[in-house]
Amino acid sequence: MPSNIVKKFKNKQTLSRLKSRDKEVFTEVYDQNVSDIHRFVYFKIGSREEANDLTSIIFLKTWDHIQKNTLEDAKTLRALLYKVARNAIIDYYRERGSQKPISLDDEQNPIDIAIDINQSDKIDDNQDLKRIISKLPFLKEEYREIIIMRFINDLSLEEISDISQKSRGNVRVLLHRALTALRELIEDNPST
Repeated sequence: MPSNIVKKFKNKQTLSRLKSRDKEVFTEVYDQNVSDIHRFVYFKIGSREEANDLTSIIFLKTWDHIQKNTLEDAKTLRALLYKVARNAIIDYYRERGSQKPISLDDEQNPIDIAIDINQSDKIDDNQDLKRIISKLPFLKEEYREIIIMRFINDLSLEEISDISQKSRGNVRVLLHRALTALRELIEDNPST
């Protein structure tokens, strides 16, 4: 049996079990996605402790949503996790009234970054990576979010399109603009 057919069959089984309130399969979904969601939240709010709390809340809200609504496919499940995460982050900032600066230099608690930039530029060394991460807080929120989703959490353009509710073409244009803005920030001040 081809692997894509097996994968689709497994996804349908997972969704069926989720809809029937199978906590065991939700635990599997949690295990498969918790590090990506946590990383996404952490890069948006900059505090490890609050990212831990918010990640837990996100999965509880997702479970509640699954119980109240229907899911059509596995792609929707992953998109649902990120939509709930985005909304939870918005609520987080509303409750606090202002944005905290993002610090990604927590040397005692390093965060694993899964970056795969296969566009026009490659990251040559660790110094380039640090420089890129240091510039993220200076980007527009929309640009920062798409760079985090695409290059740090390694989401596909289709997944980002589903999460942001934008067309795939709009996502590609937004990603291009975000990378251009990031490149300009780095070129304007290459030493940091």
